[in-house]
Amino acid sequence: MNVPLLDLKAQHEPLRKDLLVAMERVLDQNNFILGREVKELETQVAAYSQTRFAVGVSSGTDALLAALMALDIKSGDEVITTPLSFFATVGAIVRLGATPVFVDIDPVTYNIDPTRIEAAVTARTKAIIPVHLYGQCADMTPILEIALKHGLAVVEDAAQAIGSEYRGGRRAGSMGTMGCFSFFPSKNLGGLGDGGMVVTNDEALAERLQVLRVQGGKPKYYHRVIGGNFRLDTLQAAVLNVKLPYLDRWTALRQQHAELYESLFRQSGVESAYGVRLPQAVYKQDGVGHYHIYNQFVMAVPKRDALRDYLKEKGVGTEIYYPVPLHLQECLVSLGHRAGDYPEAERACRDLVALPIYPELNAEQQHYVAQTLCEGLAALR
Repeated sequence: MNVPLLDLKAQHEPLRKDLLVAMERVLDQNNFILGREVKELETQVAAYSQTRFAVGVSSGTDALLAALMALDIKSGDEVITTPLSFFATVGAIVRLGATPVFVDIDPVTYNIDPTRIEAAVTARTKAIIPVHLYGQCADMTPILEIALKHGLAVVEDAAQAIGSEYRGGRRAGSMGTMGCFSFFPSKNLGGLGDGGMVVTNDEALAERLQVLRVQGGKPKYYHRVIGGNFRLDTLQAAVLNVKLPYLDRWTALRQQHAELYESLFRQSGVESAYGVRLPQAVYKQDGVGHYHIYNQFVMAVPKRDALRDYLKEKGVGTEIYYPVPLHLQECLVSLGHRAGDYPEAERACRDLVALPIYPELNAEQQHYVAQTLCEGLAALR
């Protein structure tokens, strides 16, 4: 059996007619840049994310960059973040000349450990970027308390977490100063290319973001600030408007798949037999909600790389998020970090593997994935 990590064809085929109609409408309108579909998507995403404003941008990466630019982050500033994330999190900081200051992760959620943040705050600290990794919110209450105490902005990297909820049902992106989403095709809400969004409750920041995304010009050709070309294509917005009504259903299916995986793995005894660690939805006990949206189903396993090879031979797609922690990336050697500086993040990079979790996955496929993984663990023992 072949079970890919992600099957976008299975998602798009039922929506094909509606997607083509939406794209043809954009073609007929000939308004390809910041057309009415962009505004429609901004309105819907703001409401979905429990924020007052949303500003469509060209990618999740540019969402982070524009958010930091809106805060006037610059050379000499420090921004606290996690060493376990996609490179864009730290790349946006460095591109503005600021210094990333890393804080190790919580070994249960793999998100930034809030108990370590305050010790990293200095007179140069201007912001904190917590990443809601794999679809689960970071522990935001203590993070927001630290930020308030020290006068810091909080930029939520919610690229993998649209619709995820924290204690009390607060949506990812709505709790900090700004929240940043990605619409990369593999995300829970993905386009047919790159796209992103910044959400906020601050009207002044929303207006600044709208200016920054068009080269900093307002009115057109008059530039008081330097921005960038961060515009969300009308075509991508049209696609996302078709998909957004399905997001809650897709999330529920991902959660059901996660529950089946957990049941199968617990029945197999791999936790005690091999030291496997399953993902933990730590806020689920607060009530019914999207407390973990499972953008990825990530588990810690022994002999991870050899196990991946075994699964690949058997037709099971996997991925590593992420094989190298940010503090050990070659391009950041000037920061002076060494192996061992952030041991929990380094352990995660060594042990974690992601299994197929896309909504269209069926039970037969999941049983095969679980059985094959258990067989692989036994063979490699």
